[in-house]
Amino acid sequence: MTFANRILKQHPATLVLISFLSAILVGALLLKIPPATKTGYIPLIDAIFTATSAVCVTGLVVVDTGSYFTVFGQCIILILIQIGGLGVMTISVTMFQWIGKSISFRQRMAMQDMFAHTPRKDIFQVIKSIVFVTIGAEAVGAALLTIRFCRDLPFPQAVYKGIFHSVSAFCNAGFALFPDSMMSYGNDIILNVTICGLIVIGGIGFSVLYDLQCWVRYNKQKRCKLSIQTKTVLLTTLILILSGAFLFAFIEDSARGSGGQSLSYRIMAPIFQSITCRTAGFNTVDIASLKDATLAMMIFLMFFGASPGSCGGGVKTTTLALMTVFAVSRVRRKRRVNLFKKSVPAETVTKSVSLILISITIIGLVLFFLLAGDSISNYRGINQGGAFLPYLFETVSAFGTVGLSMGITATLSVWGKCWIIFTMIIGRVGILTFSYIIIGSGSTNGIEYAEENMMIG
Repeated sequence: MTFANRILKQHPATLVLISFLSAILVGALLLKIPPATKTGYIPLIDAIFTATSAVCVTGLVVVDTGSYFTVFGQCIILILIQIGGLGVMTISVTMFQWIGKSISFRQRMAMQDMFAHTPRKDIFQVIKSIVFVTIGAEAVGAALLTIRFCRDLPFPQAVYKGIFHSVSAFCNAGFALFPDSMMSYGNDIILNVTICGLIVIGGIGFSVLYDLQCWVRYNKQKRCKLSIQTKTVLLTTLILILSGAFLFAFIEDSARGSGGQSLSYRIMAPIFQSITCRTAGFNTVDIASLKDATLAMMIFLMFFGASPGSCGGGVKTTTLALMTVFAVSRVRRKRRVNLFKKSVPAETVTKSVSLILISITIIGLVLFFLLAGDSISNYRGINQGGAFLPYLFETVSAFGTVGLSMGITATLSVWGKCWIIFTMIIGRVGILTFSYIIIGSGSTNGIEYAEENMMIG
């Protein structure tokens, strides 16, 4: 049996992890070659960090993408973002189908786990639709951004930057070629609407996009109904965007007043940050200058992140919705969790509870190790006591594959960078995938003993 065949016979969860790790390794090696950087050199840890951030579509950077890397290096990052956004398995399966090669059962199951909430026979049709939607959305976004950038840049540069930022936005990566991300375009309607639209489309999940496509196509014949997955994602996403924008505007405007800013900026900035801080990582405001209350709200949004089967990370919007309905059901002494006149399986609810608890534990441990390791060198500019919030923000941003930072990424020690790399991988691949790899997918009832009650709360 060849090495490739052994890999393909692994559990689907293992296949997904191996594919991401392989892309990171290849990407880091390519970024290490002299033509990739303007100085001809990048430290190995920084190359690995940048490759991981690109493949995990995070956007945290230790060096400025636009000024440190050459066009060749930026193109490598762009390819890694596209691979990470769609998933290595998706691209490989699409290529195999295109050249007429057969797909293994393990690969099919990996695709099923990544993009479908229920078993479906048309998984390959879903994958084909995902590729077409991705190409179409990125092409439209690139055209609109090119039109905007043509005002300030020569046409070839405008096209290049339009393509780069369109792919980065749709894949929820947050990589920008401008040193201040999008702060120079805070008042620009075209850029704000285009970037926000790409982020939302890329972040609601490919299964939701496919479901909506089928619903639009077959709704007249009443042959297709929206699943509770789609309804939950759309409603939760809308609530998070609106509530996040309102809180951002209320806290910041109350603290600073209008500050002579235009009305369009005061409307667009809260909406842009509410959308992007859940998973994308672009910013039109200085994150480090925001109020603590705003940063706490953004940490909450980053923790839950995007939706399942999307380009983004985090605990996911459906988990937040399930936990909210679960809490209300328990307060009202109802045993079942119901959404849109459908009952959610108890196992799914239990997984959601476990997912949140494990995620909080991982974030807490990584935060502790970051504080313990980097306390020796001390965070530049603030005392150690004041580093807690920036490190917490950085950790949750990495876990949610968001990419926003209060400015400490470049100051991390090698130890700190390693922990952030680990967190980004977990956030992109997913807690459940790691649990399958570590403990297997089999389930047992375990040993049952006599029951005895205890006090809680």
